Amino acid sequence: MRASFARPASILSAVLALAATSAVAQGPVKDILRPATQPAAAASPGQCPPLLQHTFARLQDEKPQSLCQYAGRVVLVVNTASFCGFTSQYKSLEALHARYADKGLVVLGFPSNDFSQESGSNKEIAEFCESTFGVRFPMFVKSSVRGPDANALYRQLAAQGGRSPAWNFHKYLIGRDGRLVDSYASMVAPDNPAFIKDVERQLAAR
Repeated sequence: MRASFARPASILSAVLALAATSAVAQGPVKDILRPATQPAAAASPGQCPPLLQHTFARLQDEKPQSLCQYAGRVVLVVNTASFCGFTSQYKSLEALHARYADKGLVVLGFPSNDFSQESGSNKEIAEFCESTFGVRFPMFVKSSVRGPDANALYRQLAAQGGRSPAWNFHKYLIGRDGRLVDSYASMVAPDNPAFIKDVERQLAAR
């Protein structure tokens, strides 16, 4: 008996028929035939500005936290220390955060021992901040904020702003668009009127 083979045209017809059937349930044929390497829609990280595309462990429990969760907000990044002449700024930073949180501000604290004034463990730092100053704004595990060992966010901030922290409680202000607005030396307190005006100006921007 002669073996029978499907003609190429028959195979093509069958494939097109199958695609048409699937299209009814799943969408247009062009979506079905899209290469697997091409995403069907823009990924959510694409909506997160590059400056916030970093993940750090939370100070209290060392669970990873993506900074993308703060996209669209005004972000104040501060390197902190427990035994510094500026440590009392924790209180005014928490007050600033509480005052403007519902308007879109978030303060992010990054403990660092770069200036030899933060020798404690992450647990000790967390307990000190909460018990002494009632800190509730997000804080992350101890890391370096300057030089070759600086964490990825601080390397990026230094590159964009032109300077690294010269001491503890240096401040970087990031606008709602995820771009660095300005940086402020340690001497600029969180309750400084001119500084607060800068924060309010960014909060008013849409």
